[in-house]
Amino acid sequence: MQIYNSMDNQKQEFISIKPQEVSMYVCGPTVYNYIHLGNARPFVVFDTVRRYFEYKGYKVNYVQNFTDIDDKIINRAVEEKCSTIDVSKKYIKEALEDIKGLNIKEYTYTPKVTEEIESIINMISILEEKGFAYNINGTVYFDTSKYDEYGKLSKKDIEGLDIGNRVEFNSEKRNGTDFVLWKSKKENEPFWESPWGDGRPGWHIECSAMAKKYLGDTIDIHAGGQDLIFPHHENELAQSECANKKAFANYWMHNGFINIDNEKMSKSKNNFFIVRDIAKDFSYNTIRFFLLSVHYRSPINFTVELLKSSENSFNRINMCVINLEFIKNNTKRKEITNEELNLLKEIEKFVEKFEQKMDDDFNTADAISVIFEMIKFVNKNVNNESSIELCDDIINTIKKLCDVLGLIVKNESVDTISNSEIEELILKRQNAKKNKDFTLADEIRNNLLEKDIVIEDTRQGVKWYKR
Repeated sequence: MQIYNSMDNQKQEFISIKPQEVSMYVCGPTVYNYIHLGNARPFVVFDTVRRYFEYKGYKVNYVQNFTDIDDKIINRAVEEKCSTIDVSKKYIKEALEDIKGLNIKEYTYTPKVTEEIESIINMISILEEKGFAYNINGTVYFDTSKYDEYGKLSKKDIEGLDIGNRVEFNSEKRNGTDFVLWKSKKENEPFWESPWGDGRPGWHIECSAMAKKYLGDTIDIHAGGQDLIFPHHENELAQSECANKKAFANYWMHNGFINIDNEKMSKSKNNFFIVRDIAKDFSYNTIRFFLLSVHYRSPINFTVELLKSSENSFNRINMCVINLEFIKNNTKRKEITNEELNLLKEIEKFVEKFEQKMDDDFNTADAISVIFEMIKFVNKNVNNESSIELCDDIINTIKKLCDVLGLIVKNESVDTISNSEIEELILKRQNAKKNKDFTLADEIRNNLLEKDIVIEDTRQGVKWYKR
């Protein structure tokens, strides 16, 4: 298996620290609002990475944190006239609802910063004892000049950044690139006691402390959005390696940006989308399919048209399964034939090709293309005379591969219709088409679609499923 390591900017063979076990830490959201599409992409991408490792037989210890104390949370608490605890609890609950909707597997651990203060203080104390941190009036900074490899992840011109920061901010810091480990208390803000006085943690130290506590000094994979490479991941790397005197992560993975109508998504430009809003018009399954339709390291362009295209594309997978269910429920043959065994050998070749694409840095875009190649083959070679066993094997294979991608395949078919209104509307549409009243036929289809009932005309007749 090859993984693109952001540290070296190249693909490398994956070798885990422990045999058949993977430790992953993925930076989670700051919970002051509903999650947006930019949050959702790493959720989906690295959940898929986890799923594929498990498919390959690995045990995965997966940690994703919630940042539940931050300037943004404090500002939101002021706006909503409530406590920061109320804000974080509310939006963690909402985030978990979207995470469930996106079919993200349950994390091994979901630590919250406010519950990890002791671990954070301990790590800062170690850094101070080793001479990597200094205290100015109750605010503790990491001294980047003491770490010779600072900048090795982001490949930034640190000397240039240092000069630029000094000119722009005129800070009390010793170096322009130094960053906060512990913030001294401000009026009307939450605080915790510490050896340096009352205050709260800086952003970067929280992830280092939680990764160490739940996964150890060195982890297999550290992941997140491309925007986190600098300064967040660069700073995590520096403080972790200085505190632990060991490599922090063996592989660094970063997903690409999301563009909105070909322009980079940005809150300052007010062109970002809340996942909850998108889910009002499209299923979470469609959103997940869309996010996996492009290689995770590439930028992905969001438009309503592309989301509709994703919905239609995934419906092709659903319809293949529905057709197979229909054949299975109506065929007279149960046992598989020698000719069908040969078909299953061809199906297995598609599975192998799928695995090859996923082994190549989790190329979900090409893996999805393989599924469509397989469906085309199935539609051509499976018919009403096929056996129940053949249909079952192919259905299970399609669902198995889709499950690796976290995509939920539905198989409701016309055989399970119990709603007389739907039956009547479908029959009415068929009669309208026979009478060449296509306006009425389209109107009936649209009416059903409004009820989240999708109908498809197939060689085996009209099929439907719930969206």
